[in-house]
Amino acid sequence: MTRPAMTDNLRGSMLMMGSMAAFSFNDATIKFLALGLPTFQIVFLRGIGAMLLIAFLAHVTGALRRPIPRADMPLVIGRSIAEVVSFYPFVLALTHMPLANVTAILQVLPLTITAASAIFFGERVGWRRWMAIAVGFVGVLLVVRPGGADFDGWSLVALSAMLTITARDLITRRLSPDVPSLKVAIFTATGVMLLGLALTLFEDWGPVDARRGGLVLAAATFIFFGYLFSIMAMRVGEVAAVTPFRYTALVWGLMLGWAVFDEWPKPLTLIGATLIAGTGLYTLWREGGTAPAPRPAGPPAIPDRPSGSPGTGTARPTDVPQP
Repeated sequence: MTRPAMTDNLRGSMLMMGSMAAFSFNDATIKFLALGLPTFQIVFLRGIGAMLLIAFLAHVTGALRRPIPRADMPLVIGRSIAEVVSFYPFVLALTHMPLANVTAILQVLPLTITAASAIFFGERVGWRRWMAIAVGFVGVLLVVRPGGADFDGWSLVALSAMLTITARDLITRRLSPDVPSLKVAIFTATGVMLLGLALTLFEDWGPVDARRGGLVLAAATFIFFGYLFSIMAMRVGEVAAVTPFRYTALVWGLMLGWAVFDEWPKPLTLIGATLIAGTGLYTLWREGGTAPAPRPAGPPAIPDRPSGSPGTGTARPTDVPQP
């Protein structure tokens, strides 16, 4: 009996789940390393490894040889600045908050990008999606719980990261299709690495033994595979079918937070995360309601279209909404 062929959407969904797992393990590794090493020393060392691996991927795919159009260069620079600005509060929140809480807050990005696109770009958003956005922000309030006894000011730091990531992706939507995304990612990785280097001047460096060095290398490797899988996912599958699987990051955030840091979110946090994921999925379903364009014939090749968490990549216009 012959096995049924795996469809592009199924393959893309599996790759997206692999990407979210890799990014989640990267976040958990940084959070764990920060228990014994200065945070920005970790960012700098991991940035070196990540930049080299991303540059290698860009070389293999041919993106390194493709120039950035002159008209797009200000947008590329602006996007890199937005990425660096967003990464700073992100890594601070990551090292001071439960992993699942940070993950849940960042999952509202599809909603913020949809709302911001309507406000700044005049994109049409119907009342159903505005209702979904409103419900999603109720979910955020349940996670953050401002004014409550359990309120943690670091939640506001995570929210500021979410806002600057939204600005990053709005800039990204203005890039022309001729911009090689992996080359943009090299700009981004370099900017984050230099941020880490600059901020290490205000920290005392800690000793990096073989165990810690191995974990730094693991974090860079997790980013690389998350990056690679997300590129492949957006290539082989339809965006509307593949993107919802980014919400598996919530599951990884819960499991890693519990297994590594003995963290388990409170019931209101879980309810809020469910609202965020549910309304985000609904928004993606509404955006994917139109019939997709026919896929071009021929064997798929790995393109130059990454996506990821702060400091790890870039989203192309066909990739949003996502962090």
